[in-house]
Amino acid sequence: MDSFSHSPEVPPSSSNGSPAELFIGPEMSNQSPHTTPISGPGTIDSRAPPPTVPAACLACRGKHLKCDGQNPCSRCMSSNSECVYVASRRGYKGPRRNTALNPNKRHASDSPPSNGGDSCPMLLGAAVSTPSAPNLGSFNPALVLPDTPGTPFAAAGLNSLQLYRNPYLNGMTGALVETGPRPPQTVPERCLDSFYYYFYAGHPAVLPKDHLLKMAKEANLEHLFAAMRWVGSLYIEVGPARATFFEEAMRLVYAQDVNKDGFLVQAMVILLIGLDGSCQQEKAREILSDVERIAIEIGLYTRGFATMHGAGNPRLEESWRRTWWDLFVVDGMVAGVHRQTNFLLYDIVADTIPRPMYLEEFDDQIFSGEEREFSSFAYRVASIRNLGRMMRLSNNSFPNDENVDRIESQLSNWRMHLPPSKRDSLNKDCQLDEMMFQAHMINHACSIMLHQPLSQLDTSPARDVTACAPHRAVQSGDNFNIHTRHIITASCNISKMVTYNVPITSHTHFFTCVLTLSSIVHLSKWALYFIHDEDDLRQQIRLNIGALNKLSDVWKAAANASGQVKGVAQEIYRAKKAQQNNPSFWVGFTQEEIISSMATDDGIMSEINTMLTSGPP
Repeated sequence: MDSFSHSPEVPPSSSNGSPAELFIGPEMSNQSPHTTPISGPGTIDSRAPPPTVPAACLACRGKHLKCDGQNPCSRCMSSNSECVYVASRRGYKGPRRNTALNPNKRHASDSPPSNGGDSCPMLLGAAVSTPSAPNLGSFNPALVLPDTPGTPFAAAGLNSLQLYRNPYLNGMTGALVETGPRPPQTVPERCLDSFYYYFYAGHPAVLPKDHLLKMAKEANLEHLFAAMRWVGSLYIEVGPARATFFEEAMRLVYAQDVNKDGFLVQAMVILLIGLDGSCQQEKAREILSDVERIAIEIGLYTRGFATMHGAGNPRLEESWRRTWWDLFVVDGMVAGVHRQTNFLLYDIVADTIPRPMYLEEFDDQIFSGEEREFSSFAYRVASIRNLGRMMRLSNNSFPNDENVDRIESQLSNWRMHLPPSKRDSLNKDCQLDEMMFQAHMINHACSIMLHQPLSQLDTSPARDVTACAPHRAVQSGDNFNIHTRHIITASCNISKMVTYNVPITSHTHFFTCVLTLSSIVHLSKWALYFIHDEDDLRQQIRLNIGALNKLSDVWKAAANASGQVKGVAQEIYRAKKAQQNNPSFWVGFTQEEIISSMATDDGIMSEINTMLTSGPP
């Protein structure tokens, strides 16, 4: 299994070839082949040449097939495709001359229609079109979303092929097209589609939608669907149904007769993530404790669980492996960002990582001499394990230099030994790989948490930013040491992660707390008397607050964090203004530096106020 190279702007209908290392081939389309009209009785085939067509439609042109020039043409009608004409670049010069009938002339027959409408890439000159992804901004939850999630369990190297056909997608452009009246979706159906559209890329453990619906015919999965519907409802407007979905999910998950299996673990993980992002951290921790116990009881972490409970289905086996490791990552994230739990699962020995591979193969890759690229999911697991090592330090609140150096070596090694394709959060098609996004996010957050206690950047100005974790007091020093440099670099890298051209709400909700961690460093730095890179700092604060503001559309925790960051920024601004009113404050500064510093402070505060007042309440 390969990385989850999934851009949230690509709706679940089109496959971008990830994860790419499963041993599963593409599903075949059941579309019927084109049919050729048969002449009725009494009709005479005069073998007259067909009328000249000024230009073939895009679908026929792309398949190198003859087009009848109608709108829509017969081929597009039979294949339910959108028929689009574009003027030929060579121009149309009218019908050919000297086209007299020649009964002895051999007429070329139409090319045989291709099954499913795809041209064969093995033929010379054949072109396989890559559907362009509809933009997430055009998503309308009232419409039927495609059946296949954005990160299907698919085969490798097929990025240019549409593995899972969707009758609502134009095969040439990938745009959603109307194919006739469709029944309106119910609210539960809309919420389930919303789950796959928004949430699934960040926590892709459950089966793809079509496979899960098929599985539901054989097993009772109502508790899982209830949890998915509730989380999906957080992204769209459903009114009072949201509370109903939550009550149903909690009732079914904690029912006396519920089976303790992998599906229950999936449902509980989905619920605790939603609760954590909705500022119900105490309830989320209770569910986390329960689901950890169940996962250990059923042996979800063991090497043989996936095979034993996979029923010979490779997708289901992969789903079980992902379920354990997603629970493992979520446990680490909750422990890291809230500092209320101790990452219990870190001490559980589990050795099978997605693909399937083994952890010893991952850890020994440098010394084995084999150049092997692991899945993005595996690098995400490795990143959260570094957080676990840091949390197991004897005095992790204020570790000594020796321990810090040891963990920093782990963090640096993780970054340095990434293969070229994993060194940022974009895949080779320049689409977001959410698993690598989270892996880098965890690495930067670990760096801040590790070095902040020994840094010399006073955190007291940001003491009221406690939406994610209690304030950690750090005293300032006369000069910036290496630890201060580490946390400033990590904070800047987190801010840069906001710049990926994807909807910010499609990331895991834990990005909220990582942004808050970065904002504390930025605000502490802004509180200093004079900063040489104030313009860069201004842009980073602006990015963080803008991202928190967008995340607050879905997650209440982000709304709390953005409000606290704004309040701290106002306090810092007022304190700096009071200092600037004292003439002795500016001793040693040039007039240009004075004007620049005051203008930057005013600009930062003005932009913070503008962004937060224009956002949702």
